[in-house]
Amino acid sequence: MRLKRFATVPFGPDVHEYPQQGHTRRRGGTASAVEWPTLFVAVLVHGLWLCLTFYHAAVPWPLLAILGGGVIAWHGSLQHEVIHGHPTGLRWLDTAIGSAPLSLWLPYPAYRRSHIAHHASAHITDPFDDPESHYLARDGGLRGLSARLESTLVLRLLLGPPIRVTRFLGAELAQARRDPRQALRDWAVHGATLLPLLWWLDRIGLSLGGYVFAFVYPGIALSLLRSFAEHRADRDPARRAAIIERPGPFGLLFLNNNLHAAHHARPDLPWYRLPGYFRDNRHAFLAAPHYQGYGEVVRRFAWKPQDAILHPDHALPE
Repeated sequence: MRLKRFATVPFGPDVHEYPQQGHTRRRGGTASAVEWPTLFVAVLVHGLWLCLTFYHAAVPWPLLAILGGGVIAWHGSLQHEVIHGHPTGLRWLDTAIGSAPLSLWLPYPAYRRSHIAHHASAHITDPFDDPESHYLARDGGLRGLSARLESTLVLRLLLGPPIRVTRFLGAELAQARRDPRQALRDWAVHGATLLPLLWWLDRIGLSLGGYVFAFVYPGIALSLLRSFAEHRADRDPARRAAIIERPGPFGLLFLNNNLHAAHHARPDLPWYRLPGYFRDNRHAFLAAPHYQGYGEVVRRFAWKPQDAILHPDHALPE
């Protein structure tokens, strides 16, 4: 099966009752107005990053890792909003607002392509159809070993960051062999935007290793907490994306991506409108996996795999 990129795919039962507006919001009419809550988040994220890096020497390392990781995860949530056409609907301006490589390892153009393809997939979670699937079609090898190592939540938070970065770089190397021009464009842009960030770190005396361990590593770990329970493989499309009802402060950190089934139904909606949309259309998401909060996710899956690592459509019958 081949990926049908950028196709509009309804999600779940009853979603056809609500207007579908594609994967990013469209320009024209009121949709082109600036979404000030998202713009405020962008200013706050970048401001906090500048303050934390500048004053890093005055902050104890455990606290710096908590705050620095939170800023990197929050910036990843902002990038997710930008990919979906927020806060202005002007792609060049939204890219300028959210594409700074604060996490170091992820080129924004590659993330954007992958995430749009994820939403375009008619079979999210299928490893052949969804580029963001964490399921495997076959077990064995290093990929199978790494999937088993991070199958529980605790091990995913501890080991997931280097596993995910290594896996991504391997995929990028394979992509470079298939399409060297695209890879060169992506990494040239990434390298150019990295230069001022590296200059700033050198200027303030924060080593690259210190930045990785106090900002990047915990930031990836927090993002993996968000994504751990977002998707589950199921033949019923309505059960492939989850709802976490009461996220607490993680709701703001993840920009309401805890309402993931609602986001897949209306990916054009900005983060601050998702809770209202979910409340008004709760009946459309009754089949989705539901969790009361991230505390429940931790209690249930801290040392227990959430699911099998093999996708059920490809697993061999016993």
